[in-house]
Amino acid sequence: MRRGKAKGAIIGIGEVPTGRFQESEAIEFALKSAKMAIEDAGIDKDEIDCILPTAAMFSGNFTNEMATGRIVEELGLKNVKTNCNVWSGGSSSSNSLKIACAMLERGEVKNVLMVQAEKLATGIPSGQAGIDLFAFAGQSPEWEVPFGQNFSSLTALATIRYQYETGTTDEQMAAVCVSNRKWAELNPNAFFRKPLTIEDVMSSKMIARPLRAKMSNMLFDGGEALVVTSAERAPDVVEKPVYILGEGGLSTHFVFSQEPDMTRFGFREAGRQAYEQAGLTVKDIDVAEIYDSYPIYQIIGFEELGFCKRGEAGGIFLRGDTWPGGKIPCTTDGGMLSKGHIGAGGSYSLLIESVRQCRGTAGERQVPGARFAIETGTGGTYVDSHVTILGSEIP
Repeated sequence: MRRGKAKGAIIGIGEVPTGRFQESEAIEFALKSAKMAIEDAGIDKDEIDCILPTAAMFSGNFTNEMATGRIVEELGLKNVKTNCNVWSGGSSSSNSLKIACAMLERGEVKNVLMVQAEKLATGIPSGQAGIDLFAFAGQSPEWEVPFGQNFSSLTALATIRYQYETGTTDEQMAAVCVSNRKWAELNPNAFFRKPLTIEDVMSSKMIARPLRAKMSNMLFDGGEALVVTSAERAPDVVEKPVYILGEGGLSTHFVFSQEPDMTRFGFREAGRQAYEQAGLTVKDIDVAEIYDSYPIYQIIGFEELGFCKRGEAGGIFLRGDTWPGGKIPCTTDGGMLSKGHIGAGGSYSLLIESVRQCRGTAGERQVPGARFAIETGTGGTYVDSHVTILGSEIP
């Protein structure tokens, strides 16, 4: 095994269930998941010497507390050299991981704690306030919001354009939701675990044609954490580290109308970078953890990373090839469409699920023999495309 090729390794993970927890504070989610991750890594808490918290959308005050050392104090950590907030929306976990790996490679730190917590369901004055907050995040206050644009209408534009170019049907889009629900049924940390059918999705309320209510993500509370160390040190700490083999990214726009191609984004280029760094191809990937705030983005990521030709993903999801037991397991924790959307935690969840799959500890969701996983993240109105490849071994 050539350990020098990996950029770092994840040695601990922690996650609290997605849900609505009116009586709990966001700091509880952060602390619980952080403790889980540290215990999972099997290290003393004072071996953490860097913390990278992610901002929360529900509260600027909570974000400021996390950025200025609340985790350090609450956990009683004694040797933290750096506590620095990282925020880029749904790509925050990707960027935090890149920063962590860079610091580890330079030898500045030994163990990095990445942590995220959110209360989008119960931490905002009203449900409508939460919907409004999320609906307009990452959009131009001059050129989009005044003209009635929101996340659903922008996604409808991307969906319609993609369907026009490829012939993908509404039923095939609905199949993405069904695929994710199949996995969520097996995930005790997911909020939606009841079976879902194509008919259920297609009969739900129209939100922004052709998007229906059950094609939309729901906002919840939750939290996650990871402990990252160097690839060289990891095997001496845990029995089965998960190596960060490749990373790629591309930022393309702010205003959605300025995205050169709203049916592709930058995932092909980001994927090329990640595959090249990892020394792998799409044929080596055992499980795909694709960002899924709406069905169209999971389909785009799936195709742009090379799992099929353009326009074929809808049929693959409809046939069940991405379901449990299928040929190309995809978004195996249920994703934001079924596990639930907790802000930047959506991509954190996929990163943690990638670790579980590579470790072989995903329980009923476990993909037999999984060694390599690919994971994506994106922030704002899909302004950037990030791809991470992880593995239980270094090729």
